[in-house]
Amino acid sequence: MPDWDDIFTKRGKVFTNPHQDMERLTKVFKESGVQRVLDLGCGAGRHLLFFSKKGFDVYGLDKSPKGLEIAKNWLDEEKLSAKLINQRIDEKFPYENDFFDVIISIQVIHHNLMKKIRFSVKEIERVLKPKGFIFITVPFLQVFPVKKWELKKVEKRTYIPQSGPEEGLPHHFFTIAELKRVFNAFELLEIYTDKTNHRAILGKKK
Repeated sequence: MPDWDDIFTKRGKVFTNPHQDMERLTKVFKESGVQRVLDLGCGAGRHLLFFSKKGFDVYGLDKSPKGLEIAKNWLDEEKLSAKLINQRIDEKFPYENDFFDVIISIQVIHHNLMKKIRFSVKEIERVLKPKGFIFITVPFLQVFPVKKWELKKVEKRTYIPQSGPEEGLPHHFFTIAELKRVFNAFELLEIYTDKTNHRAILGKKK
């Protein structure tokens, strides 16, 4: 059963380009006076570099030591910096209440059972400032390679692939209604399908 540490060890950075909407979102963030950004599940660091280059105070949290090693080396190569922590996202975040202006999490938060996802969302709410932004993307089942990855259902809308590059990793597939329920502490400004066929939400903490 591989995990992301195995994936980063075998495949390196995996993702190199930032999410296609980051340039647009950066304008929104700067207009709102954003300074401190957390990439939750930062992996090998593509968004850490992006936001560091834009002049933000950047933090990254990820459970993969290998991913963070790649991220640190990449930041060093570019003479950039970010504050990195090796930790799972379903444990209490090592940050104070109301600490961040923005929290992003790209194709990460769905890799868990629903009870633990709800805990992560509560932690996002806790460490984000009032009126702070979230930008989160998750997959949805209709465009997922169900037969190819041999999905095994373990709870409502949560499956574990029995084959493929993410074999053994839980995948929860949110409906739009469920996203609204789970993220009910946020005003959801946008819900849409991005160019990678993931659902994206842009929200602001109430």
